[in-house]
Amino acid sequence: DDTYTPSWLRSNKMTKVTIGNNITRIGNYAFHRCYSLTSVTIPNSVTSIGEYAFQNCRDLTSVTIPNSVNTIGEYAFEYCESMTSVTMGSGVTSIDQYAFSNCTGLTRVNISDLSAWCNIDFGNLTSNPLNYAKYLYLDGVLVEDIIIPADMTEVKPYVFANCEKLKSVTMPDGVTSIGRYAFRGCSGLTNITIPDEVTSIGEYAFYVCTGLTSITIPDKVTSIGTYAFSNCTSLKEVYCKPIAPPVGAPSMFSINASGRQIYVPTDSVEAYQGASEWSTYAKKIVGYNF
Repeated sequence: DDTYTPSWLRSNKMTKVTIGNNITRIGNYAFHRCYSLTSVTIPNSVTSIGEYAFQNCRDLTSVTIPNSVNTIGEYAFEYCESMTSVTMGSGVTSIDQYAFSNCTGLTRVNISDLSAWCNIDFGNLTSNPLNYAKYLYLDGVLVEDIIIPADMTEVKPYVFANCEKLKSVTMPDGVTSIGRYAFRGCSGLTNITIPDEVTSIGEYAFYVCTGLTSITIPDKVTSIGTYAFSNCTSLKEVYCKPIAPPVGAPSMFSINASGRQIYVPTDSVEAYQGASEWSTYAKKIVGYNF
């Protein structure tokens, strides 16, 4: 039901719950503030987990989301501070904002289907458990190198945010956009090629990717979001191929490596230096024959 958890349920010492196979939905606030709950078994009959369903279940140590679940509501697992792992089923398509907010004990996210993971619509940064866990495991193996599935046309917002062990990413040629925060905080990322068909790079997309030393912006890019490459403290070379300066923000390349240069088409140097979003970097903009 969609009401607050009864006080008698919150105050008891229930530590384990096995949800019946006839249940198709875990309602809003269903186990809200069940402080003693350490274990929950969710059956394959469940298709949705409601808002605040397990919020403040502070002793819950792990959760396995079955493949039958499609949606997880906002704040569903907020403040589950003892949770160390989340196993995400391949049926999940959307996770609403703050679903895993303040799950500060997380150390791993387990998945079995990379394509399914890449297709999840995350509501914000803390709807993705990876934001806290930092380590993503595919079939039990720590993910360090990713080949994004060939049928993807966008890299979803928040999808690999704070995946610290990620070293390289290969994107298919059909990708046209990289979402906001997509690779934010991927401090181990050293190798990434942005496909030629990409037209937009979202805000904070590569924020604090401290391992990046060089990046090439393809010639079809028309917009670069706020702080997209900010705090990439090892970034020394930016090769920006578009003839017309992409729409952006003065913070796009803030706090890069000392002496960082931005190489643009030789005939476009003045256009870049004169564009309001790029004028901050005027002295570092250099002509280059691509």
